[in-house]
Amino acid sequence: MTSLRPLGRTGFSVSSVCVGTSALGSFPAQYGYEVDKDTAVATIERVFDGPFTFIDTSNEYGGGDSERRIGTAIRNRGGVPEGFVVATKVDPLPGSTDFSSERVKRSVEESLERLGLDRLQLVYLHDPEKISFEEGVASGGPVEALVELRDAGVIESLGVAGGPIDLELQYLDTGVFDVVISHNRFTLVDQTAEPLLERAARDGVAVVNAAPFGGGMLVKGPSVVPTYCYAPVSDATLARVQRMEDLCREHDVPLAAAALQFSVRDERVASTIVGMSRPERVDATVELLETPIPEDLWSELLELARVGQNGVER
Repeated sequence: MTSLRPLGRTGFSVSSVCVGTSALGSFPAQYGYEVDKDTAVATIERVFDGPFTFIDTSNEYGGGDSERRIGTAIRNRGGVPEGFVVATKVDPLPGSTDFSSERVKRSVEESLERLGLDRLQLVYLHDPEKISFEEGVASGGPVEALVELRDAGVIESLGVAGGPIDLELQYLDTGVFDVVISHNRFTLVDQTAEPLLERAARDGVAVVNAAPFGGGMLVKGPSVVPTYCYAPVSDATLARVQRMEDLCREHDVPLAAAALQFSVRDERVASTIVGMSRPERVDATVELLETPIPEDLWSELLELARVGQNGVER
């Protein structure tokens, strides 16, 4: 499951798992723990020595520290190792919704400086739900700026990374984007990204699936993490995930292995983002990928998962 896959029409090939780095810049308010610089740099250097060749970051993660720490690891290696893809995202200034052309270009400049690169392989428009679609595609807006940067050779490929599926479909309709990130909407609990996966497959757009663990519920179980995507859920959802956990335990399979493989086994998903903020997370993720899951367990899990086609019950 760690073999390379084509990243849509970008020309890149990437690993089935993409290394997520939102916690790498240290974000204790969301994740509940801090990550020091040395650990963060060591994590990326371990990634460079391992099977995962795709790294995902953003201008805003850790106030820019995620990019800075990745940049340190890149400099330590004398550049991005051959075959690796480092993707980032454009963001407004913290606390603002400024997605003007000027801000987008400045966001890219900041990323280039922090990463120590002279061009970016893949850049996403990040959380476009902060503005309307009309503002996004308007003259002087973010899409126009990204296209200009791509045409100037500063960016190789463009992506969009957001939450609302209908909005992401609108952005795919522009024909501008080569890659789309969806989060928390294609998991064992929630498959409302299904229309996005279908459209992207039809159009040759790569799907990168983020948050396969739903914020922790599908790793530690609903009794430890009774929330999905950091929000409360219904008793019915908790009971459904508890049944999944029980079934996995009966087969000596970690719930996290089933959650990760649910995403990776789908041929429409080019890569699945898994957050890593310690070097040992690389080997732990490989172990989850390689855990054998019997077909009879898959049958029972998928039957429970199908309830999520209409969204998670809150």
